[in-house]
Amino acid sequence: MCRPGSYDPPMPDAQITSTHLKIGMEIHVELATRSKMFSRSASTAHPDQFNVKPNSLVDPVVMALPGALPVMNKRAVELSMMVGMALNCTIANFSRWDRKNYFYPDLPKGYQISQYDLPLCFDGELEITSSDGSIKRVGIIRAHLEEDTGKLSHELPGGGKYNGSLVDLNRAGTPLLEIVTSPDLQSAEDAVVFAKELRNICRFLGVSAGIMQRGHMRFEPNVNVIIKTEDGSENATPIVELKNLNSFRAVHDAIEFEHERQINAWSDDGIVQAPGLKSTRGWDDTKKITVLQRAKEEANDYRYFPDPDLLPVTISDQWKSEVAASIPQLPMQLRLRYQSEYSLSVVDARALTEERDVCMFYEQCVQAVDCSSITQANAGLACAKLLLNAGARLAREHNCQIHELGISAKQIAQLVIMRIDNRIGSSAADELFSLLCATHEEAQVVAKSAGLLQVSDEKQLNEWVEKAISAQPQAAQEYANGKDAALGRIVGEVMKLSQGQADARAVGTLLRSKLWGS
Repeated sequence: MCRPGSYDPPMPDAQITSTHLKIGMEIHVELATRSKMFSRSASTAHPDQFNVKPNSLVDPVVMALPGALPVMNKRAVELSMMVGMALNCTIANFSRWDRKNYFYPDLPKGYQISQYDLPLCFDGELEITSSDGSIKRVGIIRAHLEEDTGKLSHELPGGGKYNGSLVDLNRAGTPLLEIVTSPDLQSAEDAVVFAKELRNICRFLGVSAGIMQRGHMRFEPNVNVIIKTEDGSENATPIVELKNLNSFRAVHDAIEFEHERQINAWSDDGIVQAPGLKSTRGWDDTKKITVLQRAKEEANDYRYFPDPDLLPVTISDQWKSEVAASIPQLPMQLRLRYQSEYSLSVVDARALTEERDVCMFYEQCVQAVDCSSITQANAGLACAKLLLNAGARLAREHNCQIHELGISAKQIAQLVIMRIDNRIGSSAADELFSLLCATHEEAQVVAKSAGLLQVSDEKQLNEWVEKAISAQPQAAQEYANGKDAALGRIVGEVMKLSQGQADARAVGTLLRSKLWGS
């Protein structure tokens, strides 16, 4: 059992035998609706408004002018329901809006409209593949809808430093879904896996662009450490909430730092988890340390009460069914399908589902392979190999995503058919992929003009083979004497003579006939 909260320092001889992390996550997701949560003002989370000037997306509701009244954004509720359903949550038939009262310069009203005891979504779970390869269940306590605050900055336009705080209300009122998990994660690596999976789900659903640098998703791990000592006692350190982490690296490094810091703190002062001892800390990405911000408020500090200006949210079964019908296949489901239907490896299936747009492009490529001689399974495997080899390499070189290279799904399909029909070799296929990124021409036309089509003419192949045998007499003799490995040197010589245009399989058959007499 954990000792009650106290300032009772540990005995000097109480040696630590083991420690493990307990991590719960709070994730804030900005929903990409066109307008804000409770007003008609445009939302910064929508792609159309990514680069607007400060304080240009405000109206009387956002600025909390006297007499301005909020009106609920129905689409934000639907997007929240989609996330809740994807996380296997129960969707409440009845929920309401509450006022969360606190003062902050970027909160004009002096309160935030949120949900307290009756959240929109609750009691869910998400399964992730843990860092050790096992499947781990992460409980979802709740997902409630609220409005975002404004933003404080300390830089002038152009990057100049400013000694005061500059208030930008563009973000104020943006629909914000807060997802709260159970403390089921036990490592920084698993926290990152969970964060990535959740972001991927939100992007596949189309509820958020999920651009971390823009604050579309902010992660707040709640971290403490269970410390066991040689005398058999078990001690839980006070919970620390790490605020507003906006990169996966920050999530990992902040948790790792807290793990070590909390162990050292307990060794020094013996303070353990108890009511009133929770605190929040910020992450200094330059110094790679967490910094104390404040003691954590409890719910009663916010003086929650129902918002008198907004009606409760009543959700019918029909509305739930309509929202559920709009949910596409999610990353976990797609990975399993790719492995079972296309025989893709776990690694390849995950690589194809890491980015929504890349995955959708892959789906288009497979569907575009319209050829009676190729099964859907073979088309899926061939398209995956092209995209994850030639495509991924070019994407890295150009610092972009695969679907942004310029090649179309139709061209990919044409290239796949040509490769399977043996009209083009593997190395030529990579070259052709690159050429197709710069043109809308069909793959066959580009391959022919670039001299990439394989030559299967027996007379021409025979000429190259004879020259290769003359150039590699030792390899020819070794192969004739039964040394199979020597064949590769002769085939390589043929490919050199043909500038890669010879049909490698036909060359192999011809060489066996000449050197083995069969």
